[in-house]
Amino acid sequence: METTDKLSCNILADLLIAHGVTQAVISPGSRNTPLIIALSRRKELKCHVVIDERSAAFIALGIGVQTNSPVALVCTSGTALLNYAPAVAEAFYRQIPLVVISADRPQEWIDQDDSQTLWQQDALAPYVKRSCDLNAHLNFPNGKWVCNRLINDVLLESVNGRKGPVHVNIRLDAPLNRTRDYTPGQSRVITMARPKDELTTSEARELGNLVASPRKVLIISGFHRPDEQLNRALVKLAKLPNAAVMTETIANLHSPLFISRIDATLCRMTTEEKQRLQPDIVITLGGALVSRYIKEWIRSLDNIEHWHVGVCHTTVDCFKHLSIRVEMSPKIFMRQLASALQIHKKPSTYSADWQKIYHDSIDCHNEYIAHAPWSDMTAFAEIISHIPPKWNVHFSNGTQIRYAQLMDCSRLHRCECNRGVSGIDGATSTALGSSINYNDTTLLITGDMSCQYDISALSSKLISPKFKIIVMCNGGGGIFRFIGSTSTLPELEEYFAVGTNLPLKELAAGYGFKYFEATSMETLHKELHQFIHCADMPAILAIYTDPEHSANVLKQYFQLAQENQDVRYQPNCKDPQE
Repeated sequence: METTDKLSCNILADLLIAHGVTQAVISPGSRNTPLIIALSRRKELKCHVVIDERSAAFIALGIGVQTNSPVALVCTSGTALLNYAPAVAEAFYRQIPLVVISADRPQEWIDQDDSQTLWQQDALAPYVKRSCDLNAHLNFPNGKWVCNRLINDVLLESVNGRKGPVHVNIRLDAPLNRTRDYTPGQSRVITMARPKDELTTSEARELGNLVASPRKVLIISGFHRPDEQLNRALVKLAKLPNAAVMTETIANLHSPLFISRIDATLCRMTTEEKQRLQPDIVITLGGALVSRYIKEWIRSLDNIEHWHVGVCHTTVDCFKHLSIRVEMSPKIFMRQLASALQIHKKPSTYSADWQKIYHDSIDCHNEYIAHAPWSDMTAFAEIISHIPPKWNVHFSNGTQIRYAQLMDCSRLHRCECNRGVSGIDGATSTALGSSINYNDTTLLITGDMSCQYDISALSSKLISPKFKIIVMCNGGGGIFRFIGSTSTLPELEEYFAVGTNLPLKELAAGYGFKYFEATSMETLHKELHQFIHCADMPAILAIYTDPEHSANVLKQYFQLAQENQDVRYQPNCKDPQE
């Protein structure tokens, strides 16, 4: 085949394919011309073109989230690479195998006032598992061997052990558009054989003895991919009288036995209940927790053990009680632990006590929502209850994911949020990237500030009718009106909840989206139905609420619970439309 004459680019294309990369997100440029030629001419690779590098990186992240496979990300030289940093950091903490490939100038031209030159080789160092810097020429002793070995090493590192992003910086000199014949697939491929990590029978029994009745065991899952094997193991554990299983909305683990609305439960517990239900052992799995309540409560306790299960890059001691670091797959560990625990049967009401408090909290929550006026919270409850079961849902950071934590999302197919580093940037692009590889609809629920931050994603040619967006238009920065650090400051409206100039109706028309708008519960009922059934083009539903009022409804939800007052009443805040 005819392709670039840059041997390093052809070796890279060979090895990307050999190591399981099937998709690449490419941003146009000049210095990366040989890379574009090498990758785009390989039929094994599906290449997506995205102009904005920051959006491109989050789109690649979304593809990786959905497929759990390595995704190539290709940019030109200069500041293009730096725009990848937010998404690469998210991928690192979320364990998504991005393969960042940056074109670069020959080293002798760096710092010589040549255009688009800066030090690139270590630009992403804190957020990648491994990186390599490839020479512009391979015509030196062992040049081809070095290039092959370094690329193999980086690609193996991306998908083995704790998955994560890697960086290949490849130096290219002019001419950049020269081609020659090349036989693809001739590059040496290095593979890795890893034995399956399991506990021995004696190890499993020993750990089983440590968590047997009457010891009280609390299992908590943060963000996680859907996993049927893990789900079954946790159901088995949740059936034990001395164990309770808590799952966050984005844990994607579901059972009526799980406590899936952690904040709504903990915020209503009395001091006596918290003392009585203090666990002896806390076992965590998955990624960073959204719930502030569970973190603060566990950190405040004494005389407890914490086991963290998962392949980690460091010692994760979020609760400040870590005693065992279990460096293995949660689904394997939990399956073995569940089997080991079946022989231990002693009286305990721990699980039953948790279930009673959980179901009481749900009753209080439903009563509050039923009487609360038009606000972000009531709109959110209405949306969640009507989302079709096969849709994937992405939440932006800020209040959106926190509202999701309070709602019953157990019927949803899959829920995601960029909680690796919890930034508001890139939510639209990440959801868009995920939608490319999901046959049904992908819905993004975002805020107006997050939407404006990632507005370039709306111009992408990758958008299809199966991509939908709900924008909560509450004046921008709704989270700042709720959290204690900013909500009472005189600078709130000028420097934090600054509002947005987001002409969604005009943007929708300009970018080819069907536009819907709701300003009350009555209009939401009508518009949400049409929005859900819009099948011929992508759609945006803008929901307008009073920002101050929405913040007060959310604050009162927690304040009343913390004061142990009865929330079965009509909230003491009137609808501004009345």
